[in-house]
Amino acid sequence: MEATRWSDLGTGARAFRLAHTAFAIVQMAALAYVWFCALTRQRDRVLVASAAALLTEAVALGIGRGDCPFGPMQAELGDPVPLFEFVLPERAAKAAIPILFMVAVAGLVAVLLRPPQRRPGG
Repeated sequence: MEATRWSDLGTGARAFRLAHTAFAIVQMAALAYVWFCALTRQRDRVLVASAAALLTEAVALGIGRGDCPFGPMQAELGDPVPLFEFVLPERAAKAAIPILFMVAVAGLVAVLLRPPQRRPGG
């Protein structure tokens, strides 16, 4: 699908694209933080928030049957190109959601299987 140029988008489509991009960045940061905590055995409120963000995203993707549930609204605003297709070829963009889902599940499982280490003297 050919990308719609920024200059061709209306105000609503531009705002939506910016918000969607910001949301995707937050989700990727949450995924990275879950893995950081799994590897370092760190536990804190940011981990809880990150896990909640990833679980919320999983529910949203479930509602959209694997596609972003905001896709139809994005298209109505005049921006029919899925977000991942701005940075990946179409085939890779379609594979990104299930791959990221598996990486998120693995990270959350790793957090559960690697409890925090006890500190010496604590």
